[in-house]
Amino acid sequence: METLKYRIIKDGKQYKDYCNALEELLIGQNSDENIDEIELLTLLIEKYDSENDTFGEVDPVTLLQSLMNEHEMRAKDVVDLLNVSKGYVSDILHYRKGMSKEVIRKLADHFKVNQKAFNRPYTLKMPSRLGIPGTRISMNPR
Repeated sequence: METLKYRIIKDGKQYKDYCNALEELLIGQNSDENIDEIELLTLLIEKYDSENDTFGEVDPVTLLQSLMNEHEMRAKDVVDLLNVSKGYVSDILHYRKGMSKEVIRKLADHFKVNQKAFNRPYTLKMPSRLGIPGTRISMNPR
């Protein structure tokens, strides 16, 4: 009986091993010949990612930027994916606005990760106005 080369990922060590194996296959010159193995490892890794918090304490914006880079996406692609304005995506990517629940859900579904990965607190940058750094001043006080 033939033993399986890959199994469902059960722990962090196995996860890292499979990520390294996938990276080696993708870098290798014969990646077209190994397409089934690449697809299987990708599926196993995505399954583990979706069920576990594999992103540590990475803030959601850094994670999004990393996933965009990994999937060769530009901000315009995220605009289309989320069906939101370019300005909103720009504000998210530059830490000026937080992610809504709907945005978190769509990103998690698209990248096949647990919503917790995008639903973490992170610091927004406050604009500096009137020479007072780090403050937000309303121009229409009531």
